[in-house]
Amino acid sequence: MSKVYVFMADGTEEVEALTVVDLLRRAGVAVTTVSVMEREEIVSSHNIGIRTDEMFGASDYADGDMLVLPGGMPGTTHLKEHEGLQKVLKKYEKDGKYLAAICAAPSVFGSNGLLSGKQAICYPGFEEQLTGAEIVNKNVVHDGQFITSKGLGTAIDFSLTLIEILAGSEAAANVARGVQYQASII
Repeated sequence: MSKVYVFMADGTEEVEALTVVDLLRRAGVAVTTVSVMEREEIVSSHNIGIRTDEMFGASDYADGDMLVLPGGMPGTTHLKEHEGLQKVLKKYEKDGKYLAAICAAPSVFGSNGLLSGKQAICYPGFEEQLTGAEIVNKNVVHDGQFITSKGLGTAIDFSLTLIEILAGSEAAANVARGVQYQASII
């Protein structure tokens, strides 16, 4: 079974974060939500309290197959400023493991120089922060180990793409049918 870590901070866009968690779990993927704040509960960009499974530092993340960064502000800024998370992202990149981000969060990859020569997308207006990337105007862009997406309106397509990568096309199609969603990727 694949293992995914979803990192959250105060100001995380809750739909982007929880859609990923919900749909991956429906597909049987093990998901752990992680707070990069100094507490397990974060307050989303729309003032909704979310209790994460653990705080950063509870794991070394070596057992994961994918890291996911939801967008939202100032959540993306908090993720970008967390030194421990930056080290884990660089280790995953070096090890060829999957790195996924939606909305403003692909800018975290860009600020770390991880997108050089890769195709990517983000929330409109953040493109300049995808340093070295080729911007592709699609809802979801999968280039090697990187998966990026535009934002809230693409959260289901993004999640189904992650399922397809980790659990296969049939699992993604089953989840899409289960939530009565006609995805463009399936």
